[in-house]
Amino acid sequence: MTPRSTRILRPTAANLARLARVLQRGGIVGVPTETVYGLAANALSATACRKIFRAKGRPSTDPLIVHVAHRKQLAELCTVNLAAERLMRAFWPGPLTLVLPKLAAVPAVVTSGRPSVAVRMPAHRIFRRLLRRTGLPLAAPSANPFGYVSPTTAAHVVDGLNGKVGLVLDGGPSRIGLESTIVDVRNPAHPVLLRPGAITAAMLSRVLGVKVTRPTAHATAADSRTGQLAPGMLLQHYSPHTPVTLHERIDFTPAPGEAALLLRARPRGRRNPQVSCLSPSGNIAQMAKRLFAQLRAFDQGGYRHIHVELARGHGLAEAINDRLRRAAAKRA
Repeated sequence: MTPRSTRILRPTAANLARLARVLQRGGIVGVPTETVYGLAANALSATACRKIFRAKGRPSTDPLIVHVAHRKQLAELCTVNLAAERLMRAFWPGPLTLVLPKLAAVPAVVTSGRPSVAVRMPAHRIFRRLLRRTGLPLAAPSANPFGYVSPTTAAHVVDGLNGKVGLVLDGGPSRIGLESTIVDVRNPAHPVLLRPGAITAAMLSRVLGVKVTRPTAHATAADSRTGQLAPGMLLQHYSPHTPVTLHERIDFTPAPGEAALLLRARPRGRRNPQVSCLSPSGNIAQMAKRLFAQLRAFDQGGYRHIHVELARGHGLAEAINDRLRRAAAKRA
């Protein structure tokens, strides 16, 4: 039965027990993570995971990330190699997802029919409590309508999925604000960065002792036909309904009915409600944390167009620009 409306629950012991029961019985719930809010279900139940796809309007070709509370849970999910071991020791729990060969217990719906699975151990304290309480690995993509701007608060989840999920666990604003880094380590000698995030390619390369590359255009095109290797690889994604145009630098006043999102410094003079700055001090982590929330605010503000500056530099700046380029891509 479809819920009539969505309720936000505080992270009390009683509420965690309630949410755990929903998940153990095959239901779906909204959950906080340090990256963005997720829509969780029992990763070992195909029936439960199909509810995620229905609630989000997510195509079956876009796989899910499986979240674990303990390393021992991987024994029923995937085959772990030395490269994965090194990355787990360095970055777990944290915003890093690993793509590895899957085992038979993982339903095909979770992996879009591929023989690999994406796994992560989150760092969010409250989500980890819920994971331990359920005793299950939980599949949890972003808790929003498919393709829309990812949610970074419990209220964002309700905005997008009200009536499609019954309960959302409130864990406060997401600390990072961008989805996890995803790296394919099925071949330990040739790790591939599938989605940039807070764990950068340089950080991964230092731990692995080999260069982490990006997927070829041919491989990406093949994935789009057969089912993606990992989430977040579509050309158009993370998108507000309002058209977005990207700029190396915004040094103009937006026209009436348009908005401008600056990443670095607020312009001098009178405050303009059409202009917002993610970090006046130029703090890249602050930019990432605030990006999706501000895109949502402009999208709901009645503007006909949003202008956005690209981030400068490498590392987390590359992750910000990855999301912005997909947000600005033309809809099919």
